[in-house]
Amino acid sequence: MPDREPRRVPPSDPPPDPAASRTLRNLKIAAVAAVASGLVAAQRLGLFGIFSEPARIKQALVELGPWGYVAFVAAYAALQPFGVPGTMFILAAPLIWPWPVAFALSMAGTMAASVVGFSFARFVARDWVSKFVPARFRAYDEALEKRAFFTVFMLRLIFWMPPMLHVFFGISRVRFWTHFWGSLVGYILPLLATSYFGEKVFDAMRDAPPSTWIGLGAVMVIIVVLFWRFSRRSAEKVIPS
Repeated sequence: MPDREPRRVPPSDPPPDPAASRTLRNLKIAAVAAVASGLVAAQRLGLFGIFSEPARIKQALVELGPWGYVAFVAAYAALQPFGVPGTMFILAAPLIWPWPVAFALSMAGTMAASVVGFSFARFVARDWVSKFVPARFRAYDEALEKRAFFTVFMLRLIFWMPPMLHVFFGISRVRFWTHFWGSLVGYILPLLATSYFGEKVFDAMRDAPPSTWIGLGAVMVIIVVLFWRFSRRSAEKVIPS
């Protein structure tokens, strides 16, 4: 009777490294502490009250002088990842400061908010927040694995900075620095356009007749439809059917 083949034992996963586990735990604790400290500082500085009343934003930030820059970026980073619309900040900036300053502050605040949202999802509440990510973002999982930088760039260019997009990148396999640089490049064009044209658009529309608003609404609908079609085509190119 021939000898039986030795039974193959599937390789088992290596035991977890205690040092790596402690490092990850410490990173989570540090991230939670940083977020909590930022929220407490924002509350103590009265930023929640300032940014809850748009009429007070300009006066309060101008009165703070150079500290107004810090307050703007800190409030943006602390509030936007947790639900406060980022558009409120980037539309307010060119009404308060000259457009180069508004662009620099909008970029700094948007990047800080993106990093906070990404880090919170990756290191602190990965399992809890993953169930809230919309299906439209999950469709890009495979694209992130194949063309991570390009996919991050395109999603930031199209969708900008919704909190759920921060979360999606945080729970994905994209590397931190790929997310950082892809987001930075993706934000440049829309934030530059908003900062440069923001005040001019507000001034032009202040006394505009109703027909102008109707035309603007039609243009916005067309832009949304074109963006949607462009995003679908981009997804089809990077995600094979």
